[in-house]
Amino acid sequence: MQNLPFSNANVPLADLPDVEQFDWQALSPRYMPLNAMLNLLVTLVLLIIWFVSEYTFLSAITADYQPLASWVMLGLIALSVLYNVYGIFADQRVAYALREHDIGFRWGLLFRHTVIQPLTRIQHIELKRGPLERSAGLATLQVFSAGSGTYTFAIPGLPIERAQGLRQFILQHQDLQHGG
Repeated sequence: MQNLPFSNANVPLADLPDVEQFDWQALSPRYMPLNAMLNLLVTLVLLIIWFVSEYTFLSAITADYQPLASWVMLGLIALSVLYNVYGIFADQRVAYALREHDIGFRWGLLFRHTVIQPLTRIQHIELKRGPLERSAGLATLQVFSAGSGTYTFAIPGLPIERAQGLRQFILQHQDLQHGG
């Protein structure tokens, strides 16, 4: 076996790239109202279920528990309003960045997350389009990392042309890395 030279020199922390210097791209402006509408629709369905159960099954509760049931209902309404408002502000923080050798994705309002995926570690990439996304001309790009069973991250709210372009760039990059 050959003795290969080994080096493990210190890397000056000042020389590290700043993740905030990435050219972060926002999602399509069509995505945020679509996502807000979807969140509101889910909330309305849950509230309808609650109201129906309140006036059919819960009306049989004794008078002692009626105020508690009303407070629970008000709490659920307050939580759903907060969830929808949070979603509106959180969607504004979602962004992605593509560089020569990696792709980045960031999200989160209170708890911020940033994932950087080297293009050489991408096993495959998928475009997903549900009925609402198709109607808005949008797509979700799912990036699968080598060695993982699920996608590493999904970039929602991309215009279909942009999503197809990103997918093609990544696939061409992999072809170049693997010799065609």
